[in-house]
Amino acid sequence: MPKPIRILLADDHAVLRAGLRALLDAEAEIEVVGEAGTGEEAVDRARLLLPDLVVMDLSMPGMGGLEATRQISALEQGTRVLVLTVHAEEEYLLPVLEAGGSGYVRKTSADEDLIEAIHTVARNEVFLYPSAAKLLLQGYKAADAGGEIDPTDPLSDREREVLTFTAEGYSSSEIGKKLFLSPKTVDTYRSRIMQKLRLTHRSELVRFALKTGLLKAE
Repeated sequence: MPKPIRILLADDHAVLRAGLRALLDAEAEIEVVGEAGTGEEAVDRARLLLPDLVVMDLSMPGMGGLEATRQISALEQGTRVLVLTVHAEEEYLLPVLEAGGSGYVRKTSADEDLIEAIHTVARNEVFLYPSAAKLLLQGYKAADAGGEIDPTDPLSDREREVLTFTAEGYSSSEIGKKLFLSPKTVDTYRSRIMQKLRLTHRSELVRFALKTGLLKAE
């Protein structure tokens, strides 16, 4: 049996945490190892418990979820953060990824999407809704208005393909089928890409693809 995905729940509403725990406890491959009611508690317990993933609310008393996400990512202990919130994607999706978050789930659809999102992020992939790429692209266009992106980058054509499919949310197996490569070869390409671009998190690949125009909204 594979080891369960160890989860820390961070939300200031105890009733919601109880509901999330009940939802996750029903999954054999997931284990809730702790809870936090504030951003400060989330950072402290992430440091102490070393969870695989933190399910993080953005609006909490004291330190907010965005800063807590940033601090947990800065710990560099392998803990990923999945944001679960009622806030509009248009306002918070880009800051979440910039802070090091690995995905964004709406509370209104948590019962349908949270389990899938946890498994996606646990595979070191980014969970995004289909509309997210367009929103991110718009955000980068606004941020980079008037500036130019250096077209000279160190990636080969094959690496660009792997990067683009990764940013679009495809798994290594799915990318392998599209490019007639083994999943292991895809992982090797991805590692090489991250080394060349000096990136450490999968979410950074998404941001790079958007910023350089490799990922385009339809």
